[in-house]
Amino acid sequence: MLDFLPYLAVALLYTLVAFIQWHTKKFASGQYERLAVAAGLTLHGWLLAHSVFLSDGINLGLVNALSAILWLTVLIYWLASLRYNLHALQAFVLPPAALFVLLQKLVPESHVLPYTGDALFGAHLVIALLAYSLFTFAALHAGLMAFAERSLHNKTPLLRLPNFPPIMSMEQLLFQIISIGFVLLTLTVVSGIFFTEELFHQPLQFNHKTVFSIAAWLIFGALLVGRRVKGWRGRIAVRWTLGGFVLLLLAYIGSKFVLEVILGR
Repeated sequence: MLDFLPYLAVALLYTLVAFIQWHTKKFASGQYERLAVAAGLTLHGWLLAHSVFLSDGINLGLVNALSAILWLTVLIYWLASLRYNLHALQAFVLPPAALFVLLQKLVPESHVLPYTGDALFGAHLVIALLAYSLFTFAALHAGLMAFAERSLHNKTPLLRLPNFPPIMSMEQLLFQIISIGFVLLTLTVVSGIFFTEELFHQPLQFNHKTVFSIAAWLIFGALLVGRRVKGWRGRIAVRWTLGGFVLLLLAYIGSKFVLEVILGR
């Protein structure tokens, strides 16, 4: 029972801050909320380290992978919130992060990855997780932009959220995140090519994961080009961001779900 308390503490911290941001606008940007999230991030990271990094390899099953991605997403948010007013976005991020912290303990899994001693694979794994986390952040932010635009057009919002930051600031941050994420996704694809060539003596394995990853890379690349050349913004940016993110979900989460849940590997 005592070993469950750290997981419960992180979930309660995340949930409490999310509740404050949804219901108490006055304290949405308070220092205590930032400290609470920082404490939750620290403890969450410690729990992830003990769950993922084992003596015989890296245990990165579906729950651990999602928890790690959400931890990185919350961390990215926390760092970005030092400059931007993103408390409405945090109200979206913290509840699923709290859920997957609890699932780490409630649904233990053992899916130790092969080749974890290989330095190239380790670099590929870290870069991929960072890329997925950035695009998770971007997708949530794009959804928030859609809510903000709906409010500007005097439409009744579907959900009651804290005050939105200016649309221009939100859009600027979105493309900054997508630009960094695109670089990391490019490195993920390139390092994956070298990794498969080194281990399997072939440059690239064309499976559904590879196809969806390359398709997402093309979408985000086209979005960045369209932004620079044609000034794409607003709804176009939101739709392309969400479309690319769905492809990444199919590439990574979809493949892990099929292998671990359906096929039981």
